[in-house]
Amino acid sequence: MAILSIQSAVAYGHVGNSAAVFPLQRLGFEVWPVDTVQFSNHTGYGAWRGKAWDAATVAAVIAGIGERGGFARCEAVLSGYLGERALGDAVLDAVAAVMAANPAALYCCDPVIGDDRAGSFVRPGIAEFFRDRALAAADVLTPNRFELALLAGRKVETVADALEAASALRARGPRLVLATSLPAAAGEIVLLALGDDGAFAVTTPRLPILADGAGDLAAAIFLAQILRRRGTAQALAATAASVYAVIEATARSGEAELAIVAAQEALVAPPRRFEARRIA
Repeated sequence: MAILSIQSAVAYGHVGNSAAVFPLQRLGFEVWPVDTVQFSNHTGYGAWRGKAWDAATVAAVIAGIGERGGFARCEAVLSGYLGERALGDAVLDAVAAVMAANPAALYCCDPVIGDDRAGSFVRPGIAEFFRDRALAAADVLTPNRFELALLAGRKVETVADALEAASALRARGPRLVLATSLPAAAGEIVLLALGDDGAFAVTTPRLPILADGAGDLAAAIFLAQILRRRGTAQALAATAASVYAVIEATARSGEAELAIVAAQEALVAPPRRFEARRIA
């Protein structure tokens, strides 16, 4: 099974494709990474080197994959950080081309816009692209709390708020919504997933670390679980367990970047399991 992953890439650390590709490969998927930016490190450091690729270059790389006949065996398109608004058109063109060759393929949109710590960190027009165009095309949507509230146009201060917001977004296109980094009791964090088979939530301990790239990792693992034909509850529980294991390993290491390679066995067989409880 192959996944076309259109996201950012960094040489140092793990965000975007640098957080998604290896875990997907470790879970048994062939991945075709197309980078929207090539940076030395993620922008949370305050300084970085590299460049964002223009839409024409990204589109040309994707077209080359199509010329090799790859789209017919592509089971999903995964998109994340876009360096410029025009890249959104390249992503949707890729989704259309893949689905023309394989109508059963899925589009998983990780609407990278910002987070509670930094606010919005994307260029003008990108948030509107996700809201006005990508939502309608997506089969799976994976916002964090900040992005969920922004896209739904409502406050998300509780799990109940998150469920209402996810329901509102689901009515606009995606049949499956995974919401991460949701508010919970002190020392806890909640992930929520809403699909055709119901709404489910998983609560995990909140670890004492700011894990850049955790959302990118969660989107990739959740997509992998869905492609394995897991139900919403199973996919959510498996995603929570794997992401928690990586963040826990990162906290133990004392390093700032996700310990994806060190915790790779936990991607396949997480040492700790979490229960997905039905909430609707």
